[in-house]
Amino acid sequence: MRIDELDYHLPEELIAQTPIEPRDASRLLVVDRADDSLTDAHFRDLPSLLRADDLVVLNNTRVRAARLALRRETGGAAEVLLLEPQGEVWTALVRPARKLRAGARLAGAGIEVEIVEVGEAGEAVVRLHADGSIDAAIERAGVMPLPPYIRQEADDPERYQTVFARATGSAAAPTAGLHFTPELLGAVRGTCEVVEVDLHVGLDTFRPVTAEALEDHAMHSEAYAVTPAVRTAITQAVADGRRVIAIGTTTTRVLETIADPAMPDSGRTAILLQPGVPFRTVGALVTNFHLPRSTLLALVMGLAGESLIRDAYAHAVHERYRFYSFGDAMVIL
Repeated sequence: MRIDELDYHLPEELIAQTPIEPRDASRLLVVDRADDSLTDAHFRDLPSLLRADDLVVLNNTRVRAARLALRRETGGAAEVLLLEPQGEVWTALVRPARKLRAGARLAGAGIEVEIVEVGEAGEAVVRLHADGSIDAAIERAGVMPLPPYIRQEADDPERYQTVFARATGSAAAPTAGLHFTPELLGAVRGTCEVVEVDLHVGLDTFRPVTAEALEDHAMHSEAYAVTPAVRTAITQAVADGRRVIAIGTTTTRVLETIADPAMPDSGRTAILLQPGVPFRTVGALVTNFHLPRSTLLALVMGLAGESLIRDAYAHAVHERYRFYSFGDAMVIL
């Protein structure tokens, strides 16, 4: 797939800067593949679109407050976004990358970051130093890593967490889940079966696709986990011909990874879903509206078809839907 096939026009004012309240008041575009129809609704309407035998799957990952504002040894400002621990070191994004070299030390708010290696694009390996617990030091020093297109800090950091977030480890929120209130989640649980998986969102959420062909894009792997009982429930639903509904593209990546029986219950996935790649588990998807030229937009096109998704995005722009992390949602049936 050519990367320019993932382009679309989006007026900047449609990029949501703040979340809507209450969470389930966001709009929901219903995309029906049976007749290629597009229907405007609200997220609180989701239970009415579910069947009693559906299996709804959530990603229960929790975002780590891991954006660190630090100072270089020269006194200049620096920023480190911690992505994932790898033994005694962390993968991270750092800036200004061109001014940082291996061995440099950044400090602030009771934590010190040692640069082990750094690439031109800011991808880095770092080592953390602090008195006492490193996790506690990150919690004290870090702030919520909102995406770069959101130009202000969150008034309430919990608003960038889902109400079912439990397993800390993500560098970004699974944003389709942000629309659920406890009451709406209760209504969904009262309608059909709900299970949880875990995928810690990593580098590819922040890294644009630069290759001309999507097939040439090197996906970074992300850690996932699913319990044996949940995997059995998913496998049985597929065998029974029941609809498996993924809440978000991150959930979709887990479901399509473990569709391969050779894949373990926990590990890492670098799966790239796009048009032409069959979906073996996911029968419906709830998702936000994604950035142009992104692997997430390719995933959505792979499930619903390029033409229908282009129509859906054009409709959303025309009807002034709110886009990206704090924006509105769509459900592909």
